[in-house]
Amino acid sequence: MSAFVNSIEINRPADEVFAYVVDPARFPEWQRDVVDVRVEGDEVGSRFTTVRKIGGAERSMTQEITENAPPRTWAARGVDGPIRPNATVSVEALGAGRCRVTFGLDFDGRGMASALVPMVRRMAAKAAPASHQRLKELLESTA
Repeated sequence: MSAFVNSIEINRPADEVFAYVVDPARFPEWQRDVVDVRVEGDEVGSRFTTVRKIGGAERSMTQEITENAPPRTWAARGVDGPIRPNATVSVEALGAGRCRVTFGLDFDGRGMASALVPMVRRMAAKAAPASHQRLKELLESTA
């Protein structure tokens, strides 16, 4: 179970939303803290590295795709750094060209960084809904 779960309905078909939302190269378009992404592939086992602006500094994180079952579920886990994100995405078709996207997010801390995980969870829970709203606005404006 993720520490943070948020759902949003989007007026676009599930397959289109899924393709967009799980493409790390598109993250900077709807996640304001992402400043750069390097993608190595889109299959399970592939990795991508995001550079995020966190607390005024840029931080690089590499994640590995652990699940990719279009157009329904996708997951990735952090593989480096002291705080590692674990993300899940599920997309549910609602009919009439609409869908519900549910995001799950949690973090694992390594060593002394474990003490920072509760703060990181709170920061992510505060910032994520704005990113999800931005995603909705972008996808609905290009429908």
